[in-house]
Amino acid sequence: MKDFERKNKVISLFSGAGGMDIGFEMAGFKTAVAVEFDKSCCETLRTNKPEIPVIQGDISKITTENILDVANLKPTEPALVIGGPPCQSFSLAGKRMGMDDPRGMLVLQFIRVVRESLPVAFVMENVKGMVNWEGGKAMDAIMNEIAEPIIFEGKEYNYEISKTVLNSANYGASQLRERVFIVGNRLSKKFKFPEATHTSPQKLSTDLFGNKKKKYNTVWDAIGKLPPADEPSETALRISKTIKERIVKHGY
Repeated sequence: MKDFERKNKVISLFSGAGGMDIGFEMAGFKTAVAVEFDKSCCETLRTNKPEIPVIQGDISKITTENILDVANLKPTEPALVIGGPPCQSFSLAGKRMGMDDPRGMLVLQFIRVVRESLPVAFVMENVKGMVNWEGGKAMDAIMNEIAEPIIFEGKEYNYEISKTVLNSANYGASQLRERVFIVGNRLSKKFKFPEATHTSPQKLSTDLFGNKKKKYNTVWDAIGKLPPADEPSETALRISKTIKERIVKHGY
């Protein structure tokens, strides 16, 4: 069991409150370290997952060596590096400064950790706007950077990279949310993204295997049976006043 857990350890970057981590943990992986800048998110991670070491700080000032040390891992040992770098620079709703914005450059910090920690694979998520920013400038920079060969201890490593835009509603979430996913592995295997399981009522159809897709789940499907909410606490009211500033500063 210990050997299994070691081979399935994940480095989580830009962890936020841990939503992406939960998904990978449900798939059998184990978060070995979480790296996050936002103080409130770090408090949430430490409260909900006290067993996971959290590095709080600016990732551009945190070395990969430090991340690996905290995770008790060496280069080539992580199963995955996962994360969603700040995305407001690439958002269709933002100013679209992209790679010229320091927040956009944080994407390259994700790639830096991948190249220096050499996980078996990586998964990066971002807003759909990244795909077409300035005719694909950001995406080309990311793909070219991660595709460069890596030499470690005399051995060359190369990542096979795939990317696509997925809509969370097509997989059962009660939200129309399109995101680009970039997946890479150093096993020389082409990654196949999962087939959609749900579709809109207007597009209900039968797939190639004869299995009928399910209708989109609604918000009511997800929370309609929950009991009435309690009155918000003093903490909730206080935090709600910071939401606007947090969106501008952190993108969420």
